[in-house]
Amino acid sequence: MTRPEASLAPNRSRTPLIALADELGFAFRRPELVRQALTHRSYGAPHNERLEFIGDAVLNCVIAEALFERFPASTEGELSRVRASLVNRDTLARLARDISLASDILLGDGESRSGGADRPSILADALEAVFGAVFLDGGYAAARTAILQVYATVWRHLDPAALAKDAKTRLQEWLQARRMQIPEYVVTELAGEAHAQTFTVECRIPALGIVAPGSGASRRAAEQAAAESAYAEAADQDDVGRRG
Repeated sequence: MTRPEASLAPNRSRTPLIALADELGFAFRRPELVRQALTHRSYGAPHNERLEFIGDAVLNCVIAEALFERFPASTEGELSRVRASLVNRDTLARLARDISLASDILLGDGESRSGGADRPSILADALEAVFGAVFLDGGYAAARTAILQVYATVWRHLDPAALAKDAKTRLQEWLQARRMQIPEYVVTELAGEAHAQTFTVECRIPALGIVAPGSGASRRAAEQAAAESAYAEAADQDDVGRRG
């Protein structure tokens, strides 16, 4: 398949575009969509918010369809819970880091200086926008393939027996089955006004060297998000260990 020659931004090589195409399993015919998907509003227009909107819808549809096919005996409530855990901000941010998306996001000077490239909300929005760009460029089938390829590692560790359990319970049971201590949850940041606070929590598992962050509108929600990330990281380590 012929790779597009256009670059993501002026004075950039085409390497980032090729790398992203490899991660997605899709070669863009309209590289201007990639640039828009990776442009934060602080950088200028056209930015990625409209693509994020359509990418969010496509992502939810793809994940819902895939869960429906994989777990035919699961209830609507169980499927809804696992879908929510797969498409939340922290999962998307972690997947964006996995494919090294941060280095390609275009940010304004102030946002860049404040560490915006590693901010979960910016990473998650950019990944959704990329999925939206794939959909507009290649259609639903291409978007489905790209999404499931990015989610491949997470998908391998989905356990139908755990669908009804929350992330903290699932992680604790996984650790106890391996005779490890339960994780520690530490609040590392509390931001925003009293009526609209955002909690950031770290889930720490010293035995595995894992420190997984999570954010939410309450401490409980942040702990659940952190536990979800920690569980995925622990399962990845376990998978690598078995293959090694």
